[in-house]
Amino acid sequence: MQWQLIESDAALEALIERFRGALAVAVDTEFMRRNTFFPEVALLQLCFGDEAWLLDPLTFTNLEPLRALMQAQDTVKVLHSPSEDIEVFDRWLGVLPEPLFDTQRAAALLDQGFGIGYRALVLACEGVDVPKDETQSDWLQRPLTAAQCEYAAQDVAHLLPIWRRLSSECAAQGKLAWVLADGADALAAFQAPNANSALRIKSAWKLDQRATGRLFALCDWRENTARARNKPRGWVVDDAACLALATADPDSVAAIERLGVLTPGTLRRDGTALLELLSTQRTKPVENLPARLPQPFDPAGRKQLQALKQRARALANELKTAPEILLAARDYELLLREHQGESIDAPLTWAGWRNEHVLIPLRRSLQEKRA
Repeated sequence: MQWQLIESDAALEALIERFRGALAVAVDTEFMRRNTFFPEVALLQLCFGDEAWLLDPLTFTNLEPLRALMQAQDTVKVLHSPSEDIEVFDRWLGVLPEPLFDTQRAAALLDQGFGIGYRALVLACEGVDVPKDETQSDWLQRPLTAAQCEYAAQDVAHLLPIWRRLSSECAAQGKLAWVLADGADALAAFQAPNANSALRIKSAWKLDQRATGRLFALCDWRENTARARNKPRGWVVDDAACLALATADPDSVAAIERLGVLTPGTLRRDGTALLELLSTQRTKPVENLPARLPQPFDPAGRKQLQALKQRARALANELKTAPEILLAARDYELLLREHQGESIDAPLTWAGWRNEHVLIPLRRSLQEKRA
């Protein structure tokens, strides 16, 4: 595998200028995030043809050429499962790679497996078994070893041939626009305001409205604090502690301590802030509190949910896609709650091809069963 290391602004600018207007570029990143909230970029890999270019972000002072490349609308950015890469670009460059072609998503839309890993996809499409020996490397070390560079090069070397194959198959099946639309949706979802993490905490539905307000406030505080300190959310306060604090509503450091959900260090550092937050919630007007979270479905509702998913599997068979790519698992519950007359926030992905080929048929199926 041929690769070259780019370690200066001049070399970076020359590289981007050389391939200006390329139809596509394969993209990957190496980063570290063992004890931080935000990923720390360590390497950017690009491939425009037969050679991989390894860009050392620790050596650049001018990132404008890269920003221009990532925003060039005439060059498709080919990535595999890019959710974490998107975080890297947002944090490092302040721009996102678009238009975006996700090879993992394309494979699923072609019914070649859902959530397929890069190594498995390369083996299936190229017949090459990519080594993963350097997965846990320290990518911030310098100099990078030859083994690290070879590994990083392999992570983009096969993307363009795979893109050509998958995009051709998608075009033949009328799905190329679907892949690009999903790429745009992924970028839009990343840029949208984050949903409160309380929504993902099991048993949160059991809380009354006042306690739900406390949980939402605690999770908001945790999110902001984790970002400000650049530490993982769980290092600030974990889900179990948020739920316990929201449920018990302690009014003193001693009361928090009796719950046994915070470490002594966390209690010393954040106990006062948490008590102030909880105190504020006690006097908050009811009309300003979030609604209680919906209860799980009863047996009849669970039966409807299973029937809805079964209908989706039939649709996937008709569309020749992996069933899991049609809708996220949580979307079926949203769809059923919408059908039952509840107010929901429709996901961004419910527009475009999914609306026509998935949501309209599923809503029709729900209406037919009601009749």
